[in-house]
Amino acid sequence: MRYVIGIVFSLFCFVPSASAENGLVNVKSAHGVKATTDRLEAAVKEKGLNVFMRIDHAAGAATVGEKIRPMELLIFGSPAVGTKLIQCGQTMGIDLPLKALIWEDDKGTVWLSYNDPKYLASHHAVTGCDEVVKKVEAVLSSLAQMAAAP
Repeated sequence: MRYVIGIVFSLFCFVPSASAENGLVNVKSAHGVKATTDRLEAAVKEKGLNVFMRIDHAAGAATVGEKIRPMELLIFGSPAVGTKLIQCGQTMGIDLPLKALIWEDDKGTVWLSYNDPKYLASHHAVTGCDEVVKKVEAVLSSLAQMAAAP
């Protein structure tokens, strides 16, 4: 049993760790904030999705004489998929397009966080879009792994 646990543990050492809490999926990145965001942006474009905006929160804080740890927000998505979700639950529009927050915690660890599509679907009482939600979940997970992996 210890041998099996050791193998499983060693496999996870090579994959960015992910956890979900309060509707957020958090993926540990092997890169800094800027590099992770650059990698995510490239992966989003590679998948044929639109990048609508990239916001550097730390740079914004600096414009008002404040300082925060590195943090960037990438806003992206697909109008075709987003429209389907909104048709299934109109208030989904407040959480679309999709967003990913790349941030550094107080220990210097970089995280890529995004809203769990299942949580959003439940929160907005989306019905009849289970397959679309699963597809969005798979795409977001894939994008996060591409951005955060070593």
